[in-house]
Amino acid sequence: MRTSWRALLRALLRSILRPPPHPRRRLLPASLAAAILAGCASTAPLPPDVLSAYVVLGEQGAATARVITAAAACPTLAVDGRPVPMTVRAAPATVAQRPTASGPEDSKPSAFPVLTCEAPLPAGTNAAAVGGAALPVPAPEARRIVVIGDTGCRLKKADHAWQPCNDPEQFPFAAVTAAAARWKPDLVIHVGDYHYRENPCPEGNAGCAGSPWGYGWDAWREDFFRPAEALLRVAPWVMVRGNHESCARAGQGWWRFLDPRAPQPGRDCNAQQDDATGDYSDPYAVPLGGDAQLLVLDTAATSWRGLKPGDTGFARYRDAYQKTEALSQRAAWNLLANHHPIFGIGTDVDKAGQAYLKLGDAGLQQSFGAVNPLLLPPRVQALLSGHLHMWQHVSFRTDHPTQFVAGFSGTLEDVVPLPENVAAVQPAPGAAIGAFSAWQGGFGFMTMERAGPDAWNVAVHDRHGTVRNRCHLQGRLASCAIARVE
Repeated sequence: MRTSWRALLRALLRSILRPPPHPRRRLLPASLAAAILAGCASTAPLPPDVLSAYVVLGEQGAATARVITAAAACPTLAVDGRPVPMTVRAAPATVAQRPTASGPEDSKPSAFPVLTCEAPLPAGTNAAAVGGAALPVPAPEARRIVVIGDTGCRLKKADHAWQPCNDPEQFPFAAVTAAAARWKPDLVIHVGDYHYRENPCPEGNAGCAGSPWGYGWDAWREDFFRPAEALLRVAPWVMVRGNHESCARAGQGWWRFLDPRAPQPGRDCNAQQDDATGDYSDPYAVPLGGDAQLLVLDTAATSWRGLKPGDTGFARYRDAYQKTEALSQRAAWNLLANHHPIFGIGTDVDKAGQAYLKLGDAGLQQSFGAVNPLLLPPRVQALLSGHLHMWQHVSFRTDHPTQFVAGFSGTLEDVVPLPENVAAVQPAPGAAIGAFSAWQGGFGFMTMERAGPDAWNVAVHDRHGTVRNRCHLQGRLASCAIARVE
C-alpha cells in the first residue's frame, strides 16, 4: 500500500509541475509543492533506526532539526527538497557515575547508546523531512501555542513516590500529547521537568515494574521521547529547563537532547566540578510575531530555600535578570517562560501532617529583587511556569505580571488542597492578588490563541482535549471563567 501511495503522489506532482497545456494555467509555486510533499510525508513513520526527530527553537527563533538515531552515522535531512547533511551533536557514550540528587546506591552510570544529530533550518524553510518523514517548521507567526510541563513518571525513593508508569490512566502523558497534537499548534512550550524516573522501582511493585531508571537514554526515551512523539511531529518546541534537568539530576540528557545551543566544553554535566558552568545558561528570546516575543529563562539551579549574596546562583540570576531586561526591549509585549513560578501558590504537608503554603520561588525573588523590587522587568506582562503539579492562574492588583502554571501534564499531581480564599495571600513581597484560578488533580495541557497585539485567549484542556476552563489575557491582566475547576 505504501508503494502505491508514493507512486500516486509522484504522478500527482508530475501532473502539477509539468508545463501547462494552456497559457492561462499556472504552475504550482515550488514552495507550495514542497508544502504538499511535507503534508503527505507527515503521515509517514520515522525510519526504523531513527528513534526520535523534532525541531527546537533557540535564540531569535532559530530552528534546529534534531534526530536521535541508533545508526552509526547521521542521516541526511531534506530541506525544501535539498539534501542537507546533519552533524553530530553528541556521540554514543556511557558516562561514569557522578554524584547525583540520590545516594550512590541509587545512582548508576548514564548510558547513551545513541547518536544525537542536528542541522539548522534556515529562516523561511517551507518543508523539512528525514527519511521521508516530515519535520515541523516554524510558522511566520505563532498564533496557536500549546503549553505543557512536569511530564515524566515520578520514581523517587527519597519521597517514597512510585507513580504507576505502566498504567496509562495514572501516567497519561501520551494521551495528553496526542490530544494537544490534535489541536494543531504552531508552537509547543514545555515549561520544564521532562525526566522523573530517577530510582529503581521497588521489587513487587507492579505499577512501575520493569521501568528503566537513572539518567541514561532508556529512561529519557520512556519518560519523554516515546510518549511525546505525537506532539513532537506537529510543531517546533521551545524547551524550558527545569530543576529535574540540573546537573545533579538529568542534566546530561538535557544538554545532549534538548538545549537549543551548540555544545560547549564543561556544559555537559558529566563532571561535578563543572556544575557551576553546566547548571546555568543565558536567557534568549523567541519572536512570536506581531511585536510579541517569548523570553526563555533557565532557572534549573535556583533554591526554594533562598539565595544570598555570595552564592553562585544569586550572582548568576541577577545577571540573568539584567540580560532578560535587555532582551525585553525588543518587543512591546513579552511572555516569560521559566520553570519555577515566581508568583505561584502551592501547598504541602509537613512531617506532622499539617498543611502549609509554598509561595513563589525564594531564590529568584531574592536575586531578582536585589535588582528590582517588582521582581521582573517592566515589559514582562505574563509568565509561564511549571514546578507546581497543577494548573494555576494568578493576576494582581499591584503592578506585577500575570502568572500561569502548567505543571499538570504527566507527573504525580499536587493534591493537598489550596486555601479556599487566597485574597490575603502574597506569593511574593508586595504582590496583591486580584484574580485567581486553579485546577488540582487533573492532567492536561494549556493553550494560548492570539486575540490581538497583546491579547490571548487561554484554555485549559484535560487529557482528552476537553476544555475545562477558559481565560482571557490582555496586557498583564487575565481573568478566567471558573475559579476552581472540579
